[in-house]
Amino acid sequence: MSKIAIIGAGIAGVTTAYALLKRGHCVTVFDRNRYAAMETSYANGGQLSASNAEVWNHWSTVLKSLGWLFRRDAPLSLNLMPSWHKYSWLAEFVGNIPNHRANTIATTRLAIDARQHLLAMAETANIDFDVVRRGILHIYHNEVDLKAAARSDALLREGGLTRRQVSADEIRSIEPALKGTCVGGFFTPSDFTGDIHKFTRGIMAYCERSGVEFINDAHVSDIAASSDGVDIRWSRAGEHERQMAHADGIVICAGVASRRLASMLGDRLNVYPVKGYSITVALDDEDSRQAAPWVSLLDDSAKIVTSRLGEDRFRVAGTAEFNGDNRDIRADRVQPLIDWTRKLFPEISTSRITSWAGLRPMTPSMMPRVGPGNRPRVYYNTGHGHLGWTLSAATAQIVADQVAMGISRSSD
Repeated sequence: MSKIAIIGAGIAGVTTAYALLKRGHCVTVFDRNRYAAMETSYANGGQLSASNAEVWNHWSTVLKSLGWLFRRDAPLSLNLMPSWHKYSWLAEFVGNIPNHRANTIATTRLAIDARQHLLAMAETANIDFDVVRRGILHIYHNEVDLKAAARSDALLREGGLTRRQVSADEIRSIEPALKGTCVGGFFTPSDFTGDIHKFTRGIMAYCERSGVEFINDAHVSDIAASSDGVDIRWSRAGEHERQMAHADGIVICAGVASRRLASMLGDRLNVYPVKGYSITVALDDEDSRQAAPWVSLLDDSAKIVTSRLGEDRFRVAGTAEFNGDNRDIRADRVQPLIDWTRKLFPEISTSRITSWAGLRPMTPSMMPRVGPGNRPRVYYNTGHGHLGWTLSAATAQIVADQVAMGISRSSD
């Protein structure tokens, strides 16, 4: 039985722990927080969306972003202060535009594959994570955006996704609670939603009961890998004494911290922290509960997504902010989410909301880094960007198979 260490207890780390556990490994998970799923896996948009698998590397994204530069309420915000990491990342992002088609198709296939793994995990662990399987509806407010979506639809279909274009009248029948004017949209019945925090904590609890060790409040200061194994130097939060752990292999699943950890291991992992915001609206009264949608939405022009999390919660999320390792929750970035909710669902009371911001670990290609590093016994499952919830259950299976194969070879 091989001993495998995982750094990071978000959705990627915990699903990886589950996949390794099922393959017979002895697993230890290190996380710098006191509890699992306290960063980007805490309060995201909730969508498990193969229909949102199109990568952002396209000239239309660049042109829209330039037009949004000086709008405080724009879907994308860029801090123009000089930063080598930020601007080199953006340059690589543009350099990946020729890969738009291939990466979109590959991401779509991965997202479709992830569904079965995630639902199987939830069934095995007996988790209630407020899953709602009513599909995802993409809505468009003008013909230009709708025609652009039709072009993207061809790539998603090539990746194996089944969805259909719907008229304005069909949108009303799919989600009667939706107000405002739409010219049309696309509906993906097979997509669904759920609470990422509940799921991740539920899988963690199952793994703990099954023998996985979780070490929280752990700051990893150094990692050394060789053909003999991996040594991890770490310390508890608030303590100076350093401890050492040895493993047969390691998987880095640490979100935006993966870049720092990869550098210790001689790997260049160019993930940038792209901040996203969400609000969770408390549906305290019956009128609000009746007015809130059950079908998940994606408003393409506003870049806003929604999820119904049980009877009494409505999640609204969106925006992309390039501002470094900044976790501040800015009121001017939260307000557009509130305004959007009031405009399209005017009968929902927004008197009690919870605001949140998380840093998505994005690579310039928008593709997750899944696989071995340069040094022996080192693996990565990170960099999922805005699709961590959608993709992690599949990438966990991929990296777990690679670990099993790699460790077996190293032991021969």
